Amino acid sequence: MKRFGIEVDVKNRPALDPEFMPILKFNRSFLETAKKPVSLAVERADGQMASCHTFIHGTSEMADADHYYVNRLVKTILWMKGGYKVYVAGDEGVYQYLKKAFSDGDEQDFDYHYMSDVFEHPFEVVLCDQVPEAKDAPKAMGGHLEGCRIGFDAGGSDRKVSAVIDGESVYSEEVVWYPKTTADPDYHYDGIVAALKSAAEHLPRVDAVGVSSAGVYINNRTMNASLFLKVPKDLFDAKVKDIYIRAITDTFGDIPFEVVNDGDVSALAGTMSLGEPNVLGIAMGTSEAVGYVDSEGRITGWLNELAFVPVDAQPDAMEDEWSHDIGCGVKYFSQDSVIKLAPRAGIILDEALSPAEKLKAVQARMAEDDEAAAQIYTSIGTYLGHTLAYYYDLYSCRHVLLLGRVMSGKGGDIILTEAQRVLADEYPELVGKILPSLPDEKFRRVGQSAAAASLPEIL
Repeated sequence: MKRFGIEVDVKNRPALDPEFMPILKFNRSFLETAKKPVSLAVERADGQMASCHTFIHGTSEMADADHYYVNRLVKTILWMKGGYKVYVAGDEGVYQYLKKAFSDGDEQDFDYHYMSDVFEHPFEVVLCDQVPEAKDAPKAMGGHLEGCRIGFDAGGSDRKVSAVIDGESVYSEEVVWYPKTTADPDYHYDGIVAALKSAAEHLPRVDAVGVSSAGVYINNRTMNASLFLKVPKDLFDAKVKDIYIRAITDTFGDIPFEVVNDGDVSALAGTMSLGEPNVLGIAMGTSEAVGYVDSEGRITGWLNELAFVPVDAQPDAMEDEWSHDIGCGVKYFSQDSVIKLAPRAGIILDEALSPAEKLKAVQARMAEDDEAAAQIYTSIGTYLGHTLAYYYDLYSCRHVLLLGRVMSGKGGDIILTEAQRVLADEYPELVGKILPSLPDEKFRRVGQSAAAASLPEIL
């Protein structure tokens, strides 16, 4: 396989997508012949910085390969860690290319506008002599069990709340709601407050509140979240950015609280159930939701939006309808991947069905040991084996918990088995270093809302 003159050797290929070109394989082949040093850094909230020292070819003949490589690298850093300012040192051509690519109306227009909105700062690319050093601010968060706590988990179709006393759940409830289709932010606020009050009725007092919610949260503020998809921007800015802060302080006054992305809370629940840190949680459902707890058991505050991180370097990779980019995780590790691969396996799904219903149709066939359905899950497992090697490159994660509807039932077992086989066969150096697994009963008992309750520290 070849891309931009770079020869990429892939031994294990998905049966239903044989042109799949793992981004890690492309990067390694590219770097074998790239000798010109280039440094990149991305600035994010509160002066935090991600930095990377790498190489390009720096010749006119290899300009397309160089541009593709740095484009995918910068995009990966942006969606893994977040940021609004890209520093470039070592090559003015790379700077000029990135400045144009990550701009309004150009090829990375989506990234440009998304990051500007999230960090409330104009996105920019700057040339410098030396990029700033990496700087992170991970927080020791979660695992606090003492006291009377409330954990709230905001999902797209239901909201869950738990009342917890000294680590034991004494009450929990699950209520159906419709946040994604509601434009009035007071609906969301009232739902959050109702859940908090319901849990509080089962506690002698409320010492702290932890919130798990889909979206991007910085300093407990909602910067972007699909839960509030229909809320107009002016109302989002006025009522949603501080919605959890208002709901908690209006209800309980000045108490400790934390608002954290639901993917990170899943990883935290994994850490609590495993009894070990350094956990990457990957939930394959409507999208690819990811969270990470580092080797010290801390939540990093990174975006971890791996749905938008490139995993496939083939030129004909499927386009994501939202970002209009190709080859990104959402089309490989969500229900979209099952739907994409179904016709290639000879399974024709009724177009009148919703994406969730299409997934259920394939799962029903898999429950009957249908060979065509098995091919879909085996192909996703091959994707995953290659991509877990890449995620290890990014995170050095020891444990990977595989969650979500796509991983349920027999199909999930096939995905895990195939991913483990590909890792062992194609990346033997990682055997024993990265341990993918499905959640056990202990993880399920911890629960998302109960894990959220453990987020704040009571001082």
